Amino acid sequence: MKKFRKVLDGLTTSSPGGTMGSPSSGSAAGTPTAAPTPKEIDIQETLVSENFQMCKTVRHGFPYQPTALAFDPVQKILAIGSRTGGVRILGRPGVDCYCQHESGSAVLQLQFLINEGALVTACADDTLHLWNLRQRRPAVLHSLKFNRERITFCHLPFQSKWLYVGTERGNTHIVNIESFILSGYVIMWNKAIELSTKTHPGPVVHLSDCPKDEGKLLIGFESGMIVQWDLRGKKADFRICYDEAIHSAGWHHEGKQFMCSHSDGSLSMWNLRNTLKPFQVTFPHGKIQKDGRKESCKPILKVEYKTSRSSEPFVIFSGGLSYDKAGRRPTLTIMHGKAITVLEMDYPIVEFMALCETPYNNEVQEPYAVVVLLEKDLIVVDLTQSNYPVCENPYPMDIHESPVTCTAYFADCPPNLIPILYSIGAKHKKTGYSQKEWPIAGGLWTLGCNTYPEIILTGHADGSIKFWDASAITLQMLYKLKTSKAFEKPKPVEGRAADLMEEDPFAVQMVSWCPQSRILCVVGISAHIILYRFSKYDANTQITSLEVRLQCESEDVISPSDNENNPCFSESGSHSPQTHHYHPASPGSKTPEGNKDTIPCLKVKERMVRVPPGYQAELVIQLLWVDGEPPQQITSLDINSAYGLLAFGNCNGLAVVDYLQKTILLCMSTLDLYGGADPYQRLTLPRRNRQSTSGLTELSDNQQSIDMERSKSPTSDHVNGHCTSPTSQPSAGKPRVPMGSEGPRLTRRGPGRPPFRKAQSAACMEISLPVSHTEESRENSFSRSRSSSVSSIDRDTKEAITTLQFGESYGRKNDALPNPCLWVGTSLGVALVIPMSIPTDHEERMEVPVTMGPSGTVLMLKGSVLRFGFLDCMGSLIQSPYEVWRDLNGPEDPDRVRKRKLVHFSPSSSQDSCGEGHLAVVCSERQAKVILMPSQSVLFVHNITESSFVLRADVVSVSNSVCLACFCANGHIMTLSLPSLRPLMDVNYLPLTDMRIARTFCFTNGGQALYLSSPTEIQRITYSQEMCDNLQEMLGELFTPIETPEAQNRGFLKGFFGGNSHNFDREELFGEASAGKASRSLAQHIPGQAGMEGMKVAASGVVGDLARARIALDERGQRLGELEERTALMMTSADVFSKHAHELMLKCKDKKWYQF
Repeated sequence: MKKFRKVLDGLTTSSPGGTMGSPSSGSAAGTPTAAPTPKEIDIQETLVSENFQMCKTVRHGFPYQPTALAFDPVQKILAIGSRTGGVRILGRPGVDCYCQHESGSAVLQLQFLINEGALVTACADDTLHLWNLRQRRPAVLHSLKFNRERITFCHLPFQSKWLYVGTERGNTHIVNIESFILSGYVIMWNKAIELSTKTHPGPVVHLSDCPKDEGKLLIGFESGMIVQWDLRGKKADFRICYDEAIHSAGWHHEGKQFMCSHSDGSLSMWNLRNTLKPFQVTFPHGKIQKDGRKESCKPILKVEYKTSRSSEPFVIFSGGLSYDKAGRRPTLTIMHGKAITVLEMDYPIVEFMALCETPYNNEVQEPYAVVVLLEKDLIVVDLTQSNYPVCENPYPMDIHESPVTCTAYFADCPPNLIPILYSIGAKHKKTGYSQKEWPIAGGLWTLGCNTYPEIILTGHADGSIKFWDASAITLQMLYKLKTSKAFEKPKPVEGRAADLMEEDPFAVQMVSWCPQSRILCVVGISAHIILYRFSKYDANTQITSLEVRLQCESEDVISPSDNENNPCFSESGSHSPQTHHYHPASPGSKTPEGNKDTIPCLKVKERMVRVPPGYQAELVIQLLWVDGEPPQQITSLDINSAYGLLAFGNCNGLAVVDYLQKTILLCMSTLDLYGGADPYQRLTLPRRNRQSTSGLTELSDNQQSIDMERSKSPTSDHVNGHCTSPTSQPSAGKPRVPMGSEGPRLTRRGPGRPPFRKAQSAACMEISLPVSHTEESRENSFSRSRSSSVSSIDRDTKEAITTLQFGESYGRKNDALPNPCLWVGTSLGVALVIPMSIPTDHEERMEVPVTMGPSGTVLMLKGSVLRFGFLDCMGSLIQSPYEVWRDLNGPEDPDRVRKRKLVHFSPSSSQDSCGEGHLAVVCSERQAKVILMPSQSVLFVHNITESSFVLRADVVSVSNSVCLACFCANGHIMTLSLPSLRPLMDVNYLPLTDMRIARTFCFTNGGQALYLSSPTEIQRITYSQEMCDNLQEMLGELFTPIETPEAQNRGFLKGFFGGNSHNFDREELFGEASAGKASRSLAQHIPGQAGMEGMKVAASGVVGDLARARIALDERGQRLGELEERTALMMTSADVFSKHAHELMLKCKDKKWYQF
């Protein structure tokens, strides 16, 4: 705990990081002359470094690039492996765990130790890993690295501790699961095949034990050879040489026959009595051609052969379609008797697995569902109904339904917001799902005690916005909004206009949302903004359209008609009105050359439309084309429901809209905002043509080019349009980047101004990306180094608006009371304050125009300005004022509030003891400052980074206090105390930051943050020690003690004639005593994690063992009790029998033999 005191008397602008004031505001003393100021600030900071710890919490979404699938039929949990070495383990909703192999190698195969709380993974680096699932965060217990052979297939029999491992050389090795040591027992390929065979059989593609006899192992080789190996006799029972390559095989539960799938699209059935040829060969999708031959078919990659008591067996396979039909979607075929059902999938099938009632392979399987893992989806097909409906997926697997282009994270939302959004979103849910519950229902999860409402917003390339309930580290879809419905369908264009048009014209670039007033503002890539209001009722509405020409030219002239109905700022003594244009909604026009001019990119629906309950579009603002060139993309946005104002900017300038009166208040270039206080000396150059490229969909996995990425700064619009919105909601888009240098288009330039002398903005630096057309290299090659480029400023003097923030503040040094203000941050490190005059009366507010104008207050920082925040003189965060939500479409009710109800957080409301004023926190790419308002004295300065630059920054609340959180391009996450800017945490979280993470990273209150870790997944993290301590309680249990189902009684005859599988002792056969030790050079054993993590693993394993032992003791006690009762009954029966026998003896004692 540290106390900071700062004497302000006599503090001048010559102090470190001093401000740059306007000439008219004075430059000597920082103390205001009119307003009273505190003699000293006494702020007690409570945050220390012990309050912070970096930790991943949970990952949502579909596993990116899946490769493998496994299911535990007793625990009912599912595991999915990915190409990047990740493993997702899923159970009931809330049970969702992500594990990552340190090597990052692709997962080839997964094998559960059924009902043992463990998982075996086989990776592409030829390593086997044993994961302990008896803890909330699984960890690797053992690893086994194969040195001389490559792993191709693994098989683990039920209730066995010996894992069969097939290799690329055709050999089969055996691994002890408990010790993870290789057995000396090896099935060599040259012993498995016939001696007369001259060719290598190929890699092992299948391994399975015979259901009738566990001592028989079926080995399938890629070339088409099938061998049943007698493990006891160490010899082959039979060998099958088939003409077609084998992909998979499946047993009948009786163990007398099996089925194979082949590369020619056929299925072959084999009987163990006669293995010379298959007794049945079928081409399920092969038709007989006119010449009598079968048409060629695609390979059947996998087949499963499952039996049922009440019906004929199920044969389920993927692939096998004929080649003649191009463009057909991937299919899953279900053969049940004579019925053949083909299920078309939206994406290629990676793996599928039939879910059965029993884990024993020698019992009737009774399949009830099929889990199908697709490249971008996970579905479950219900086999109990004849039409095979799909079960409704409870997991958020559709985040990537359209590529995610931006994210926003809101913690501690109003509690009534989530139920309302869910009730409205539930009305639009899809129907036709199976009535059966989701079968993957394992694990245990309970709602934690320290939960609060959290909402995540995701913007997508198709213009949709999804609202997600993120409370208690879960994720559930609440509501989906389609912004494209506000526009007419775009018409196809030709020529150069077609090259300039966006591929996804409705893609969402950034969002600004006020949860209290429920007002949503959406920025699209076509330089459009849509304002939505929330209503629980449907309505007939007509969308108002405003068109803004935010592209000021030197030849522009203001005519009286331009300003007649559109009030601009005005203030006596400040400066003259600036150039701005207001265009009423009109269809626009075209020049004879065919170029667009003074028209927007999209056409708003002009007719009256019926809108359903939920978010309803009220206003659309669009930037216009100028001289046949599209408008620059919007780089910053803020909306304030209490003021009724909306502000946005781009690399050309700033515009402010009154959305209550539907008028444009301000539209001017960035240079004109300075008036006479421009800190830079700018030189205008002639205009040159530019070309544009689209880039918002770069977050998707199908983007092909990054040529325009090579010289972009992640936070400057005139470099790549990547800016942080005023509410710390990231923009994921790229602007139309000039192909060459482009001259400025500014209206005014002071006489005799020399060109720029130095570059102080990180926005004018460069990022070097290697030229590559592959997604992996593009997204994982985010360079840290940026070389200074003074010439870039000389070539292009455009200054982008990078952040905006409405709030109660002081526009001038001599202001005595706070007023509504707009803080403006630019890409050259300049912060401007624009005061506003807003009528307070409700009726006047709807009629009297709002006036605003730059005050001349200019503050300077190093690098592009990213974020503003406001604290009172006690160090508490000042919230922005807002309007309490009211439903404008509700039924007529005399008790309903008709006037706007505003909630203000004035800086002077809670500081009677320390006078007037507040603290402004300004953060840029390289620097953070805390400034006392209205004196504009810089109290604290901290240079955040010199070698890198900040991508995201936000003032957040943590542990009942506030701090400044920053995310840098070099992967570091830092927190600074407020107001002293004392470093509290600096963690190298991401060793390599890619562009996707840079564009979607966002902070929120409570010490949480998120980013898009892949095109399909959202990763949530926390930097709060308190949440890290409570995380174990919030996560779900993967393993729950469940009694293993007992095997069915086989009966005397089946047990007698059905083989001697129960007499098979693997330990005796594979153990070191009989099989010896394996070669040390063949595989290397690697122990699992050590230290505290290993202790946690062991402790969790002991807890699981104790729980299972407790259940076993209970079962033993119950059985002992039953045995005691049976013994008592037998004793009673024996007493009764003895009594009756004694009575009979007495009765017959004196009788002769002939008397009976």
